[in-house]
Amino acid sequence: MRSLMLLAAAVGCAADPNIWPLPRQYTNGTVTVTVDPGLSFTGTQSADLTMAYGRYKEQLFPHTGAQAGSLKSCQVTVADGSAKLVLGADESYTLDVSATGCKITAKTQFGAYHAMETLSQLVVFNFDSDAYVVKDTPWSITDSPRFEHREVLLDTSRHFQPIASLKNIITSFTYAKINTIHWHIVDKQSFPYGSPTYPKLAKMGAYSNFERYSQQDVKDVVEYARQRGVRVVVEIDTPGHAASWCKGHPEICPSPTCLMPLNPATNATFDLIKGLFKDVQDATIDGIFHIGGDEVDTLCWRLSSSVSEWLRQHNMTPDQGYEYFVGRVTDIVLDLGMIPTAWDELWTHFGTKLDKKTIIHQWHNGTIAKEATAAGYRVVWSSEPTWYLDHLQYTWQVLYQGDPCVGLTDAECSLVIGGGGEMWGETVDSSDIQNTIWPKMAAIAERLWSDKSVTSIDEATPRIRYFRCLLNRR
Repeated sequence: MRSLMLLAAAVGCAADPNIWPLPRQYTNGTVTVTVDPGLSFTGTQSADLTMAYGRYKEQLFPHTGAQAGSLKSCQVTVADGSAKLVLGADESYTLDVSATGCKITAKTQFGAYHAMETLSQLVVFNFDSDAYVVKDTPWSITDSPRFEHREVLLDTSRHFQPIASLKNIITSFTYAKINTIHWHIVDKQSFPYGSPTYPKLAKMGAYSNFERYSQQDVKDVVEYARQRGVRVVVEIDTPGHAASWCKGHPEICPSPTCLMPLNPATNATFDLIKGLFKDVQDATIDGIFHIGGDEVDTLCWRLSSSVSEWLRQHNMTPDQGYEYFVGRVTDIVLDLGMIPTAWDELWTHFGTKLDKKTIIHQWHNGTIAKEATAAGYRVVWSSEPTWYLDHLQYTWQVLYQGDPCVGLTDAECSLVIGGGGEMWGETVDSSDIQNTIWPKMAAIAERLWSDKSVTSIDEATPRIRYFRCLLNRR
């Protein structure tokens, strides 16, 4: 088995084709094979696979008038071509390309998508011969991800992202085998989600009438993502980061002048949260729901005479009120049959008091992942500042050195379901979000997909340079 470094001694956009992220296992040869632009995918058929075949044929052959090639078909064998998209869905695949044929095998259509993506990175257009070719065949690739959850957080509250922008970003995820959009859909700045049960939240809380998402918009994004093997995990942050809720429903806030955290002293707050979460569940298909829970300053509770009196009557400190609030929200999610995920403040405040099903999302540096996994909790790792994509001062090389399992035992690492890059929206809109996510996100994508031994920046450099050029072409 040879290093991909040997395949691309040159750097820059003229480098030979490379694969990103690096497959788990592969061998290759020295023979160049021509590929027919009429290449057909034969074998397993399903509605999802048929759409994927069409997408990848378009992606494989962007140039018209190419010469006919010797490789005319690719045999695809998928055990379940209509598998449900859930956390832990099998994404493994094998890909074999030689002068005698092309074969893809996978357990689900999601693995087949990844195989076709890898194939699309191997096929290049030779301008001298007007032919599509695969160099260095025969290729034999066996691949699967290191982590099952590989996300990009998209924040549509600080700056609204139109549906077209979201779809373009989701499409780009597939190039690096990212499989989750963590949709931070609302925050204190704006509330663009149009809840059918509580329409005033968006009507009053969105930036404008056209910077909103209908229920059907969310369903459309979820289906678009599903067709590409990308999960959509929605975050509705509570009890902090919720000032925008108060414009439509002031009754759930501490006072007209001190808006958050949301009011724990009235059941109206939890009734609204329950209905809102149910609306989100009806528009999505994932079994995980992110409840936020971060950066909660209880000052407004202490300044509100009604909330402070309620806390006194229940013998609670403000921090205990925070615990009470989180407990009720967690119960709402569990009662809906979903799994709660929360930012790591919940762990630092409440530790093992949290329901054991809760997934801890680490964003602070420190030992939270080790502590939580040692106690049997699952973890998502997105350590600030390096895996925060809005921190522009960090290069891809810095991001590439991050590892969700640093300092963890193998047993603890087995409870880390993955991680991701967090694209907070304070400084980006649809005009620059893609070039803020990419190409740095590619570094995170490889750390989450490839084997833990793949850590060399020197060996990754020619491949990520090639990948950057591939992104420009697409």
